[in-house]
Amino acid sequence: MIFKLPIADTLHALLDQEDTDQDKKITVEDQGPKVFKITSESGEVYEVKGTYHLSNLLQELVIAKQRGQVQAEISLDKIEELPVHRISRMIRDYYWDGLTRRMDKTGVKSLVSDSKNASLTAEKLPIYVPYKDSLAYDYYKVLENDLPIVTVKLPEDITPEYVKSINHKPGILSLKLEDHNGKMEGVPFVVPGGRFNEMYGWDSYFESVGLMLDGKVELAKAMADNFQYEINHYGKILNANRSYYLTRTQPPFYSTLIREVFEITQDKSWLASHLETAIKEYETVWMVDGKRLTKNGLNRYLAEGIGISPEAEEGHFDAVLKPFAEKEGLSINAYIRSYQSRQIQNDFLDIYFLHDRTVRESGHDTSYRIEGNCADLNLVELNAMLFKYEMDFAALIRGVFDDTFESPLKTYTSSYWQEKALARKKHMDELCWNESRGMYFDFNHIIKSQSTFVSATTFTPMWCGMASADQAKKLVENALPLIKEKGGVAGSTEESRGEISETRPHRQWDYPNGWAPHQIMIWKGLMNYGFNAEAQELIYRWLFMITKNAVDYNGTIPEKYDVVEATHKVFSEYGNVGTDFEYMSQEGFGWMNASYQYGLSLMDKRYVDALNRLEPPENLF
Repeated sequence: MIFKLPIADTLHALLDQEDTDQDKKITVEDQGPKVFKITSESGEVYEVKGTYHLSNLLQELVIAKQRGQVQAEISLDKIEELPVHRISRMIRDYYWDGLTRRMDKTGVKSLVSDSKNASLTAEKLPIYVPYKDSLAYDYYKVLENDLPIVTVKLPEDITPEYVKSINHKPGILSLKLEDHNGKMEGVPFVVPGGRFNEMYGWDSYFESVGLMLDGKVELAKAMADNFQYEINHYGKILNANRSYYLTRTQPPFYSTLIREVFEITQDKSWLASHLETAIKEYETVWMVDGKRLTKNGLNRYLAEGIGISPEAEEGHFDAVLKPFAEKEGLSINAYIRSYQSRQIQNDFLDIYFLHDRTVRESGHDTSYRIEGNCADLNLVELNAMLFKYEMDFAALIRGVFDDTFESPLKTYTSSYWQEKALARKKHMDELCWNESRGMYFDFNHIIKSQSTFVSATTFTPMWCGMASADQAKKLVENALPLIKEKGGVAGSTEESRGEISETRPHRQWDYPNGWAPHQIMIWKGLMNYGFNAEAQELIYRWLFMITKNAVDYNGTIPEKYDVVEATHKVFSEYGNVGTDFEYMSQEGFGWMNASYQYGLSLMDKRYVDALNRLEPPENLF
């Protein structure tokens, strides 16, 4: 059955009747009759019933309108599309496109706005260009005639002092440009979405997992090409390509990305180039003594920088700053100005903000697991990721390069990297594994003791293959029951998070919230060790939560969920990106989109069928 509907009139009538809270969406919270009549091409009157089908009609009308049509031709199949199929299709066919950006004339306009806080957007966007990239500098200088931008060449040596000096002039950092038949084009990248309107480090890997599943390997490959540009020009994979992120990196997934891209493309010369760069990143970012490598042989995060992170939401640090401001008889804002200008010296805050920037480098911003001591911790997940680098290097050198790989640093064999990985595992077993509790904990290399904070990251050694079979079994038996919730895995236990109060607010990476990267790594880890039933249950719980929220809330796919209540209505710092839209989501959220596609790729068909019926997980497990 086909319906040819005048878009403007139908939209007006549909929203007037069904959008009772006037938020330009149709959700379960609207109090309309939940029945809307439309007439088919053959004259049959059809009643669109229920929130989900009504919101599908709304979205299809908007899609047709965005294509410039005045009359929409909509099939009944689209209105009554099974929810799993629809969500997956929207991710594949619409959301990835909505999240794709380029640093060229066609794409720079969409990067001008930086809505993390009011101080970050200027009338003219500074584009900061690496000292040695004259091609990019010349290109953007010409674009100044057509776009509201100003081109700034970075110094050859980018110091924390320099980065602080440009914090009042925040801008975007250039990424890779390519000359295609005389036309400069930016190598594309995918942003997380919403106020995160730039290329992030670990988000990019997880987004690429979804991109590759959706047949977009060239876009995943482009993300790796931009990683390579960042390492070669900025010295690291950046937290993200904004100027205030220049002093910090993010969780390392580059080796995993290039290995997975190569499995599809089989482009050996591309792989060789990227393997050389990944080894360079490993040696120069992670393995420098006294920086991100600690004396015990394990790694930590260590973000350089000075003062308060410019991108922090206004008011984020008020609970910390208030006692110091009161002591000086100043307002919090006046105290911040004096502290930032160094008129007021405060050793405690200097250390606090060192750890805060390092929390942000860890990707887990923020969590009570690492607040106030992040730079002192050998985090379980970081060392699992670097173990994965070492094992990836070994596997690629052995399997692709005949066990010999020449780089400017030295000639490598697979055994060199295997020995590195085995040494790391030994250190992890000694320092981070807790035999009596049967799980991994972060290790404080300053006071030389294990943390007791139970986090979803305890499973990352299963994701990378570091855990022994016995350790994996104990993790499943001991840790999984503590963090498994209605909607999947929580970031931590409630006990570890601790009491919440006005002076000790929620932290978004802790209980009761759940996050896509944790789910993805835990599913992979469980399946690595044969715990398929446990993986299927966790996948189902996560995907059911996403699906039910999308069905009830006009296709909403947000940044994170409260997995205890299985809802996108999250009450913690920063709110929930991906929920603020009109008519239909244009983007979803990057790694959430990927988690849906990845989960579907792993899920047994019987569970996909149950998901389409919206069968609650408690009826199945």
